[in-house]
Parts: sequence; structure tokens; C-alpha cells
Amino acid sequence: MKKEIEMKNIILSITILAFIFSGCNDYLLEENLSNVKVDEFYATEEGYESLVTACYSSLRDIYGDEAWLFCAGTDMYVEGRDGQPEGLSEYRYLTSAEDEVSHLYNTCYKSIQKCNIALYYNDKTATTTTLDQYKGEVLYLRANAYFLLVQSYGGVALILDMISEPILEFNRATAEEVYNTIIADLEDALSLVADDSFSGRVTKRSVQHLLAKVYLTRGYEDFGTSGDFSTAAGYADDAIDGRSLDIAFGDLWAPGNEINDEVLFSVQYDILSTSADPQEMGHRQAYYFGPYMGGSENAGYAPYRSYNLCPTMYLLDLYEETDERWEATFMTNIYFGLDEEGSTVIDYFSIYNGDQLTIAHKYAPKWASTSDDEATFLSENPNGVFHYYDDLEASKSSNLDFETIAIRKFDDPSTYFGEKTSTRDIILSRLGETYLIAAEAYLKANDPTTGLARLNEVRSRAGVADLSSADFDIDAILDERAMELAGEYHRWFDLKRTGTLIDRCVMYNKDIESADYFVGTDGANKILRPIPQEALDLNRGDYKQNPGY
Repeated sequence: MKKEIEMKNIILSITILAFIFSGCNDYLLEENLSNVKVDEFYATEEGYESLVTACYSSLRDIYGDEAWLFCAGTDMYVEGRDGQPEGLSEYRYLTSAEDEVSHLYNTCYKSIQKCNIALYYNDKTATTTTLDQYKGEVLYLRANAYFLLVQSYGGVALILDMISEPILEFNRATAEEVYNTIIADLEDALSLVADDSFSGRVTKRSVQHLLAKVYLTRGYEDFGTSGDFSTAAGYADDAIDGRSLDIAFGDLWAPGNEINDEVLFSVQYDILSTSADPQEMGHRQAYYFGPYMGGSENAGYAPYRSYNLCPTMYLLDLYEETDERWEATFMTNIYFGLDEEGSTVIDYFSIYNGDQLTIAHKYAPKWASTSDDEATFLSENPNGVFHYYDDLEASKSSNLDFETIAIRKFDDPSTYFGEKTSTRDIILSRLGETYLIAAEAYLKANDPTTGLARLNEVRSRAGVADLSSADFDIDAILDERAMELAGEYHRWFDLKRTGTLIDRCVMYNKDIESADYFVGTDGANKILRPIPQEALDLNRGDYKQNPGY
């Protein structure tokens, strides 16, 4: 029976037989190879495809579990009744022993090793018409893992070859060297992958989008080149490829519509591929970003939510009355319904059936007229609860369910009751963000006129007025990214990239009261994540800890 590739941090003790292939979509299959010699099997078309499948499925490990390193400790999400890991949400207690810090580190290196094995066998397997395409896809996936690592931890060990025996010594490459490797992989991938619409596999536009983001991010570094921002803008425009944002924002996030013309790349899931263990083989994105809505008594009618990563008032204050993203992003009405026995329950998912039911909870926007609106609401929904806008930011001291508004973009009405049960795809790159990458890149490349035009394309789809040139700056871009990308796994990287992490957290996150929270024991600020202590303890090479820890 195939086994999961074992890797403890970057100390790799791996045999080539060590794999479990879990399906990413209908083209990703699982097979038992226990009686087949590995070199012989991977030399076949079927065997090599299973290697590429393993590379894709590694994305589930990276993105499908905890969301802390993507979202916690930012301006957009605050602790609710249930706490986040305190080190990641407030920084002052963050150490290299934090368990959650290891997750991204480990899963990225597992993904890299799977990619290295697939690249090793690429020229040893049967020649097919898709072999070069598969190589490009694997290079993209490896580059994506290294991009997550270098943004989070800085320079890390560059492992570019398959490892088939234990290695106990690794040295850190510089962040500049890691970026150079990422760009080389992506530029090679660009000439190899298919020039198709996205249907689950890496395409040229997937690569162009990631290249734009990599060049944009490198441009902020002290080793960035003078042309990085212009190059980022060019790649973003290549990925846009003249396409408009013509899908209504609500339709963009409708359950079952994860493969649409604006999606450039996503982590693939299928409900059939999780049937063996539906409580563990799905993902947690739908589980975060909202209040608790009842226990097992509402299973099947209301989602199980974590009551942490709740939206801050900063995020909620950004939306205007005409902004279509408000209703599409947040669940503003939650309804009463009847269960199978005729008892009244909170029927959260009824909205997706078009049912007209009595409202149980109404979350007022900032433009509501408060007391007048509450009176009207209660006259029509006498058993309902009206939540005033100023009370929507979750309070850690509150023990009440439904205390704050929930992000609904990732709702999965087909889900089982549980925290890791969603089988909707996790969208990693889409056209709306590509426009915002272009806006930021053009601004930094001293072409604000073009940058503003890209940003206003996003605002136009949302139904809000164009931003003026006088108001166009990096803060405006971050505000627009907040509204457009709420709940998507970008925010910590956005703030770290733009050098605004400390200022914005202190300004907008009530749990971070002072910039002193970021100051480490050595006097340096905790901007990078710490290298996991396990990795340092096991590694015999020259692997120094990051500043601040």
C-alpha cells in the first residue's frame, strides 16, 4: 500500500515508493502500486501521470487545513469567541516553537519533494504528447511552494533534485536566490503548459498571474531590480489578455460555479474523492470567517463555524451602499426553517434554494437607519434578532452565537456537518486579483494613470464609482484588495509585501494594541515567520533563525 511521503520539516528520509495519491478532480486517480517496481511503473504514461497527480494533490495539504498563516494577525480578521493561535494573531508571543508555524513549512517542502520526483522521472518515462506540458505544470507547482516559503520565512534551503536517502544537513539560500529559482521555474513553465482555459490544470494564464505576483513582490525587496514592477505589470496584462470582469460578483461565488471564465487556478476538490472520510478529506476554508451558528441540532441546516477570523470593522466600513460585493461577501440574512420533524431550526442554507422564510438574524449595514430599520424588521419578523452595525465586530468576551456577520463566499450547501468538510475548490488566483496586481505594479512603476484604470475596472464590476487619481495610492489598493478578496488566502502576504503589516495591524486590529507587540527578544521586528524549531534542532547545516526570534 502506498504511504504518504514522510518529511519532518526539511529533514528528508524518503523512498521513491512513498506516495498516497488522493484525487484533485476527475482526472486525478488513485491506484495501488504495491506489486509494481517503481521505476518500471513511472516509466509508463499511467505511472507518470500518477506522479503529476501527487504534485497537484499536495496543494490540498498546503491550503486545505489551517488558515492562520494566510489570514491571522492582519487588519481584516480579529479573534471572536474562539481564539486564534495567540502568537500568530498578536505577534508578541510568537516563537519558533509555535505548532502552526510548522504546518506551511512542512507541507510546502512535501510538495517540493513530490515535484522533484516528478521532474526526475520526466525524461525517463514514455514519450507522450503531454510530457512537456506536465513538466511545466510541475515547475509551476514547485515555484508556488517556494513562493509561499520565501514570503513567509525569507531565504530557505533550495532543494531542486529528488532525494532518495536521508540528508541531515541543509544550508539556507538567500531570499534573492530563492526568487531567482522561482522565476526560472515559472519562465520555463510558461513555454510548456497548455494555452487553454482553466479546467483544473495549470495554464499559461495561471503562470502569467503568478509571475506577475512574484515580480511585484520581489520589486519591494532591497535586492529587487529596477524593472521588476514593469515586468509584473506586463505579466498581469498578459494574464488579463483583454478579458473584462463581466461575471456578477455574486455569480462568481455561487456554489458549484468554481470553474468559471475568471478563475485562473484553484485547488481542486470533488465530493466523490472525499467520500472515504468526509470529515477529514475536505477543507476548512468555509469553516473560518464567521460566528458559531448552533451545534449538531442544526446539522444540515446551518454550517459549523469556528467563531474566529471574524471580519474587523475596518473591513466592514469599506463597503458603500451600491457595492454588490457587500451582499455577495457577507450573509446579511439568516432564516428560520423546519427540520424533517417539523421543528424550527436556523436554516442558513435556505437562501440558496430561493426559499422565502422568516428572518432569524438580520445584520444591518452601515447605511441602515438603525432604530427605524429595526422597528420595521421586528414588525415583519417578531422572533428575529436585529444586529446593529456598530456591534458586528466580534467580541472575545461574548458567549452568544451569531454575534457577528459571517463571510458567505465559501458556503457549501452540500457539506457534511463538521469543520473540514467542504469540497468546493479553493480559488488561488482569479481575474479580479490580476487586475489589482496590475494596478499595484503600474503604480509602483510610476504609471499611476494605467494603474488607476486597472483598479477602476474592479470597482466598476462592483457597482461603485471610480476612484479619483488624487486618492490612488497603496492604501487605496490595499482597501480594494480587502473588499474584493475578503476571506481569500492573500492578506498577510499583501501587508508583508507592501511594508504595511505593523501600521495596519495596530490601526485596525483591536487585539494588537501597539507596535511593540512585533518587537522580538533581539530588538528586531517579527515580520518574517520563525523557522520551526524542530527544523533547526534536526539540521546540522548552517541554518540561522530569522530576526526577532
